[in-house]
Amino acid sequence: MTPLLDIFRALADPTRLRIVALLRAMELSVGELAQVLGQSQPRVSRHVKILTDAGLADRRKEGAWVFVALGDRRVVEPLLAAADAWTDRDDHEATADLDRLAAVRADRAVAAEAWFAEHAVEWDAIRSLHVAESEVEAATVAMLAERGVGRLVDIGTGTGRMIELLAPLAQRAIGVDRSPEMLRMARSKLSEAGLSGVELRQGDMYALPLAPGSADTAILHQVLHYAQQPAAAIAEAARLLSRGGRLLIVDFARHEREELRQRAAHVRLGFDDAQLATWFAAAGLVPDGVQELAGGALTVKLWLGRKSSDAVPERIAA
Repeated sequence: MTPLLDIFRALADPTRLRIVALLRAMELSVGELAQVLGQSQPRVSRHVKILTDAGLADRRKEGAWVFVALGDRRVVEPLLAAADAWTDRDDHEATADLDRLAAVRADRAVAAEAWFAEHAVEWDAIRSLHVAESEVEAATVAMLAERGVGRLVDIGTGTGRMIELLAPLAQRAIGVDRSPEMLRMARSKLSEAGLSGVELRQGDMYALPLAPGSADTAILHQVLHYAQQPAAAIAEAARLLSRGGRLLIVDFARHEREELRQRAAHVRLGFDDAQLATWFAAAGLVPDGVQELAGGALTVKLWLGRKSSDAVPERIAA
């Protein structure tokens, strides 16, 4: 009975009920919650701690920010269903909270637009070197959609574009990125797209904050060329996969555009099929498809690997 009592004690406060209602709409920072609720951050933090201790919320630190999302679905969903049955549809305070939440969304959108404007020239210069992004996205969907996506993890999610593209095909979707700034951009983008159920977490591609077997599909989209240790990044991605799960790597074929090291911080100048096959084997993956998209100075390739039930991972250097 103790966990059940903890849950109902946690909900026995109007502010905490308001917080749960807001988190249903979107993941929020403690500062954003304080803004919507009109309360101090320390007070909101105390309420968040009580909800977290009861399993109703999940609190994650990203740089100097702390973000809060709903807790375990198995705990939260029955309570939300009950709340929907009991809630007064003319709750003026809840309506006011949602109006203030719209202002938070608008603030995020303004910040995102400013960030994109600052980096647009650099991104456009790189995109001009290869086929249209729409072709890459269409190939990505085609390669994954036939067998289903299931539980998706997007590693190095950046602005969340792959989540936006693939979440409608997935059972659930989690984006992981090391940069708090990129995660804030992703939150704005995914919120604008109406994808409020997506999880975003701060984490390193070499030490992902997820359990083994927690993904059916993992993707490294234009991420591997930033890796000092690509083999280690692939092995860590493979660790997340369930039996038969798939890892899709979208990146550049080997090239000689040395200026990308200085201009865009690329560590690796693309990859070839033999490299990927070796790293897949080391991670217990078997090749499951390769596609090449030529049409510019850089060629984009898609490498798909499947987790084998009987493959024994080897130790292969990067």
